[in-house]
Amino acid sequence: MATGESHPEVPVDSHGDVRVDVSHYANQHGLGNKVGRVVWQSVWLLLFRPSPRVCFGWRRFLLRCFGATLGQRANIYPSCRIWAPWNLQVDDFGCLSDGVECYCVDRVTIGAHATVSQYAFLCTATHDPDDRHMRLVTEPIHIGDQAWICAGAFIHPGVRVGTGAVAGARAVVTSDVESWMIVAGNPAQPIRKRSLTA
Repeated sequence: MATGESHPEVPVDSHGDVRVDVSHYANQHGLGNKVGRVVWQSVWLLLFRPSPRVCFGWRRFLLRCFGATLGQRANIYPSCRIWAPWNLQVDDFGCLSDGVECYCVDRVTIGAHATVSQYAFLCTATHDPDDRHMRLVTEPIHIGDQAWICAGAFIHPGVRVGTGAVAGARAVVTSDVESWMIVAGNPAQPIRKRSLTA
């Protein structure tokens, strides 16, 4: 668009530059999704969040009622926030700990014996920064078997954390992590290979 040219659907400022205009933001979620989330949030508030910490079976039952796929003894703690259970899969002995934010607008898969520690944020959605209407962009997250997402770590949309890998506390993981690698920092960088002892 030429400088100074205006268009009603392309807002410009006094210098003729295109402006962000979220008044035309298109919500991509259908009515069924919205209703499901309202019902789930009510269930989370009344039945899930107040449940005693030891009632893992009860919380698995509630999540399965909303379409989550949960393996044997998947441990989901009561203060964990799950945006859309139908997009969540936690394999055998996988764990979502206290205060975890599981923003599963897209698919989140937690492998067997994988741990997501306190206050970690699994984020499957963002907005296109170059789109003037802030279009929603989603990508799935996969946490491999035996991996560990440490306290307060942030996992970016589309990231795959490999088998046995570790994302250190407060790490900001914006790209895939190879199996058995320990990463840390912002942005997360490889530190060393993980070496399990007997």
